[in-house]
Amino acid sequence: MARVALRTGEVVSGKASGSPKTAISGSANGTTTASEGDLAPLTASQLVEFYRLMYASRRIDDREIMLKRQQKIFFQISAAGHEALQVAAGLALRPGYDWFVPYYRDRALCLTLGVTAEEMLLQAVGAADDPASGGRQMPAHWSSPALHIVSTSSSTATQALHAVGVAEAGLYYSRFPDAAAKPAGQETGGADYRAFHDVRFESDEVVLTCIGEGATSQGEFWEALNTASNQKLPVIFCVEDNGYAISVPVEVNTPGGNISKLVANFPNFYFAEVDGTDPEASYHAFAAAVEHCRAGKGPAFVHGHCVRVYSHSFSDDDKKYRLHEERAADAMRDPLHKLQMRLLREGILSTSELNALEQQIDEHVAAAAVRAVAAPIPEISSIRRHIYSEDFDPTRSELATEPKKIKAGEPDSERTMADLINLCLRDEMRRDPRILVYGEDVADATRADALKEAKGKGGVFGLTAGLQTEFGSTRVFNSPLAEANIVGRAVGYAVRGLKPVVEIQFFDYIWPAVHQIRNELALMRWRSNGAFRAPVVIRVPIGGYLTGGSIYHSQSGESIFTHIPGLRVVFPSNALDANGLLRTAIRCDDPVLFLEHKRLYREPYGRAPYPGPEYMVPFGKAAIARSGTDVTIVTYGALVPRALQAAQKAEREHGVQTEVIDLRTLSPYDWEAIVASVRKTSRVIVAYEDMKSWGYGAEIAARIADELFEDLDAPVKRVAAMDSFVAYQPELEDAILPQPEDILRTILELRAF
Repeated sequence: MARVALRTGEVVSGKASGSPKTAISGSANGTTTASEGDLAPLTASQLVEFYRLMYASRRIDDREIMLKRQQKIFFQISAAGHEALQVAAGLALRPGYDWFVPYYRDRALCLTLGVTAEEMLLQAVGAADDPASGGRQMPAHWSSPALHIVSTSSSTATQALHAVGVAEAGLYYSRFPDAAAKPAGQETGGADYRAFHDVRFESDEVVLTCIGEGATSQGEFWEALNTASNQKLPVIFCVEDNGYAISVPVEVNTPGGNISKLVANFPNFYFAEVDGTDPEASYHAFAAAVEHCRAGKGPAFVHGHCVRVYSHSFSDDDKKYRLHEERAADAMRDPLHKLQMRLLREGILSTSELNALEQQIDEHVAAAAVRAVAAPIPEISSIRRHIYSEDFDPTRSELATEPKKIKAGEPDSERTMADLINLCLRDEMRRDPRILVYGEDVADATRADALKEAKGKGGVFGLTAGLQTEFGSTRVFNSPLAEANIVGRAVGYAVRGLKPVVEIQFFDYIWPAVHQIRNELALMRWRSNGAFRAPVVIRVPIGGYLTGGSIYHSQSGESIFTHIPGLRVVFPSNALDANGLLRTAIRCDDPVLFLEHKRLYREPYGRAPYPGPEYMVPFGKAAIARSGTDVTIVTYGALVPRALQAAQKAEREHGVQTEVIDLRTLSPYDWEAIVASVRKTSRVIVAYEDMKSWGYGAEIAARIADELFEDLDAPVKRVAAMDSFVAYQPELEDAILPQPEDILRTILELRAF
């Protein structure tokens, strides 16, 4: 049973003691509706503390509304009407022990956990000292490492998957506690991401995530329920149901108008549907949910029916879409007024005592607002801080290592890119117990009995073959067929200090995960002002030239991801680079999108001997794949061998010396290498597999024209795919994608200019 510390003011002890006995009972797979007669009453002091926290939350809302009208803050969204449910959740759990993945409505919850009025108002003014984001996010976007409140965004439902990953991480550390320790020597130059992550976990910790009823329409919500149910995770899903998603009523978002009825058949859950304006009903529901989760029985689902006393936000006016009678009825259910009347009616507080309590809070909030408005705003120079890690620089030259030398008598076999990626994963998993590998079909076999007679799969391209057999199903496992689930859970894992190395089966199917990549993964460090980080590695097979790959197995689109600050994008062209760059990506403290061209997995081109378990290649350092003096080709991925073919033919048949630059990483990229080569040749081609218009090479070409115009003797040329989809018929595919002949023709055009 969760134990409760009823806190006064804004002092948080982080401890827990004294809990009312709950009378709620419920099965693991059935909805429990709490009625007033079932509940053991809260004590007078507990009800007063509920009121203190609820009133403080409302007054912070009101103070922000006043400041918004005075144009001293720039956005406001309130918890008004949700306070009883949120305070109940906060009191049933333990700040700094349990974990919290809230949403923007959760002011009263965070106040109960220990976020102060002044900290909330510093958010509102966008102050430099705002501890949640340093003025980077809107107010009511919570974050506190000390209280275990994971940084939240404006996106709806994405946080539910983070909560699942956070819970999975806690269970992993409980099973493998040694993984939480920092390895010896991490304070030296050989440090990896682990040096910068302090891991804390408890064997019976619980994760709470909250969501509005409108957001339950999002796929990530259902994906989170699926995984939590399957794995019996200690996650409490709280739906704060005020009946409206901005102006859209619940019956439009939810079939039948009641989310509890839709989720009731998920196994392993504790369910409770309560009056979210009733402190006792709400508290007892959460206490029972916490008990269920701490006992390892599975997740819980608390559906609280609240009211929205104010409009969705200050920018909204609910008079435009709600009847007066409806708004008046909700006002009668205002949990703050209901509890106030109860305190007076039952003689728990006299009128003078209630006034004194409210005055004390009013003065406290007013004084906090004065200090917040006077607080300095962030320096302009701080904008770029925390886009990437300041602790681990993956571009530093010290990371570059030489492949191990082959000794006499040792096998000197040339390995494919697929081989060396697999060997890198093995090496790093042996070295680092925090690495988890998962995705669609990446395991050898989910059902272990199958491996008694079957070889095992290990990914559709076989790159993770044998990993589950060696490292077990806790570290290598299959995910549901849901790309947002893969990346969203990885965010939760990574903020707890684990290193998820996940696989999206084909680049063509990465799009459901883009929301998580763009709005959550890449932004976690910057939006929390460095308080949280999520150094996930996402491995993705990409590209065409497959002879029959067609529309949905041949896509490129790397420019979309290089356009995301905070995300490193890597694209090797050969086996040795793939091995060294993947090792750098795994040890890096930033999220990395690791693009692997499918056509290059087992090509004769670019094979290399195994370079050893410490071989690394720094990011942002291009390779000169071929030296030349007449024309420069800037390229990457599968265009590297095609550019080399064209360059060899240009020299053999036309005497043209072409330099080929293999970028290797696209964000960051090696501008200095491009500059040096262009100044040598004065002619440049940018070759890339994606469509010509709006592709990655367009930015490189534009920068060359912008900054190196005086060094050029000819226009900058691009060789790329047609602005079309890739067709199934091989002759059409060849015509659509750039070929060596296209590059050769452009070399000769430039040389003749």
